[in-house]
Amino acid sequence: MDEIDALYEEVILDHNKNPRNFGVLEEATHKAVGHNPLCGDHIEIYLNVQNGVVKDVKFKGVGCAISKASASIMTTVLKGKTLAEIQSLFDEFHRTLTSKVDEPVNTEKLGKLAVFAGVRNFPVRVKCATLAWHTLIDALGNKKSD
Repeated sequence: MDEIDALYEEVILDHNKNPRNFGVLEEATHKAVGHNPLCGDHIEIYLNVQNGVVKDVKFKGVGCAISKASASIMTTVLKGKTLAEIQSLFDEFHRTLTSKVDEPVNTEKLGKLAVFAGVRNFPVRVKCATLAWHTLIDALGNKKSD
């Protein structure tokens, strides 16, 4: 196992066992629910957006290790980002996970999210890694109504 694979495994396991920002965000301004019917992953994303900047973000749900770790890491990188920065990060993350295995990874732009490039080796798991991100984009389009 090379160093990147070891890091991938270590990060996934850590964020699965100890997810960051897990729970309901009571002062959420945006919310969405995502579900992957193929594997049963289910996630809810809560955001507090003020003046176009994410002030806080949390998630809750159940799913595989990749799904939960992706949501956990996503929430750690979103705080303080503008909506334009989030869209750009989503685009790069999605492009990376759906690209060929030998395509270069923009580690500078992705930061710690670059560990998910390993998911490209398992195409059936791409939906697991991107579920939280697609749900995030849905949440940004949905003001919380309850």
